[in-house]
Formats: sequence, C-alpha cells, structure tokens
Amino acid sequence: MTSAPAIESRGLTKTYDDIVALHPLDLTVAAGEAVALIGHNGSGKSTFLRMVAGLLEPSGGDLEIAGFDLSDVEARGTTSYLPDEPVLYDDLSLREHVEYISRLHGGDGFDDYAEGMCERLGLAERVDDLPARFSRGLRQKTAIVLALARPFSLLLVDEPFVGLDQPGKLVLLDLLDEVHADGAATLVATHDPSYVDRVDRSVALRDGEVVFDGRATLDQVLSLVGG
Repeated sequence: MTSAPAIESRGLTKTYDDIVALHPLDLTVAAGEAVALIGHNGSGKSTFLRMVAGLLEPSGGDLEIAGFDLSDVEARGTTSYLPDEPVLYDDLSLREHVEYISRLHGGDGFDDYAEGMCERLGLAERVDDLPARFSRGLRQKTAIVLALARPFSLLLVDEPFVGLDQPGKLVLLDLLDEVHADGAATLVATHDPSYVDRVDRSVALRDGEVVFDGRATLDQVLSLVGG
C-alpha cells in the first residue's frame, strides 16, 4: 500500500489584481519526503507555503494535503506550520503555549519531548516566562517548539534560520533531520541554499515559477535562482 502524497498541487496559482505571485504550479511532495523550497524574497515561496497551510486562498488550481482537499479538516489536522514571524499569545507562558497547542491537536501537552526541545534550544530556564516579551531569537525558538510539539505528518517551515543564532540554527537543523527520520514530510522554504545538502530534493522558484525540481548541488541551485 502506498501513502497519498503529503502535498499534491495541480495548476495552483495566486494573483493579486494584475500581479502574478505564483504561476500555475504542479508540485508533488511524497509522504515522508524532505524538500527544500529555494528562492530569493519575492520568488513565491511564502505564497505557496501559506496556501498549503490554509492561510491564503488560491486563485486557481487544485491542492490536496495527504489525499484530502485543502478545505477538509483532515488536511489541517495533518499539517504543522512554522511561520517566518512567530505568532504568540500575550498572556500565555511558554509552557502554557505548548500545553494549549499540543492538546488542541491531540498531543500530550508539555511532555518530555517538549521539555527536551526547550533544553536543546536554551529555553529551559524560560518555560514559565511570557514569550511575547522575548527577543526576536527567543521568540523564533519558542515557535519551533510549538510547531514540533503537536502531532503532524507534514511540516511546513518558512525562512526558519532568520533571527536564530548559530547554536539555535544547528539545533533546528538537527530537529528537522529527526522529524524527517521519524517519517514526516518536510517542506522548508529558505533563501539559504546550503540547506539543499540535507534534503531529498530541492525545488527552486524564481518570479513565481519553478526553474528546477530535483537533486542539486549548492552551486547548481545558486545559479538557478540567480545567487
């Protein structure tokens, strides 16, 4: 038995009046596949991720998540999204954030895994503090914990390395590898092409169009996106 693709888009488009943000896109991400979505700012990476996450309505085309239509609750339940700008509640501690988000999606709350992530990311002493008052880097680390502390089979990540210090970046890279090894599909949008060495496949976007889809070296991806 084969699993349905984690993402299946057919002719997916996004326009704003006369501006085309994403040209018709046919893209499949297999269940359990790790994919890097490479491109500079404005290439269409965030637009595509936000449509897959259900935060942005497509202008045309079809999109299925794990075999479910984008509008189905099952599609949303299988997907975890780590945005480029952390979204946090003003009056909840880090621990309370994890409890709420995890249990909302059928998880175990602030369990050993969440506690371990906090330790690895240097947040162990801050779990009862309000992340809304954290620095940009600590807020980003909090968002990482929230995205990974709930059950999912598809992880979407938008520009994850912005705002992270080098130790935090290395921990996140390890966590992404572990998520992939545990069987979840990952789609990581980044303008840092060095990430291509850690994934099964890279998709390069330029001006809303796919210019490469496959395995590539760092130099190949840089040349394709104009780096």
